[in-house]
Amino acid sequence: MPVSGKLRPRYREGAMAKILSVVSRAGLARILDPVAAALLRAGVTPNAVTVIGTLGVLVGALGFATRGHLFIALVIITLSCFTDMLDGAMARQRGITNKFGALLDSSMDRIADGAVFGSVAYWYATQHEPRVVAAALLCLLTGQVVSYVKARAEGLGFTCNVGIIERAERLVGIGIGGLLWTFGVPYGLEVVMWLLGALSIVTIGQRVGTVYRQAHAPAGADAQ
Repeated sequence: MPVSGKLRPRYREGAMAKILSVVSRAGLARILDPVAAALLRAGVTPNAVTVIGTLGVLVGALGFATRGHLFIALVIITLSCFTDMLDGAMARQRGITNKFGALLDSSMDRIADGAVFGSVAYWYATQHEPRVVAAALLCLLTGQVVSYVKARAEGLGFTCNVGIIERAERLVGIGIGGLLWTFGVPYGLEVVMWLLGALSIVTIGQRVGTVYRQAHAPAGADAQ
């Protein structure tokens, strides 16, 4: 859930995320900024919005996706994800920069991601579709590792701003897969998940390789 005022932009560095950010930021700001201002006047904090958004994702994923109502789940999760931008608008208006907000935001992201892919895996397990379950679990595992590698690398003092797919791309991808499923496209969701898993593996390799090169660079060489 990206919030520039709360040290959160590090999870939005994929190519698609950059494009979406440039194209949509100005238009969304016109909608979100007044809402953010109203919430702040009502005493709502950015952190509260972050938690509420995650709860919304949990309702969509656990309440509907686990029962096969993927379209309803997609709508609820998509609406809940707008809090990713709303809490950022609130933080900017308040001039907030705190590390706890960044930690909370990142933690809620991991919970939401796990719920989304875990619920899809659960539904297909009840339908005795082991191949689709495997695809969903691959997305769940690799998505967590993609984020962990970057966070761990930065905690060790390395830079790790690489990767062809991050959280934004995964969410957009699973959304597209859900729409394909809704419109009855054969294997649409399964293919999307296998693709997301494969691209996530590539991203993990990119990040580990980047850190490896930095760790073994000659003394005094510029970090990559």
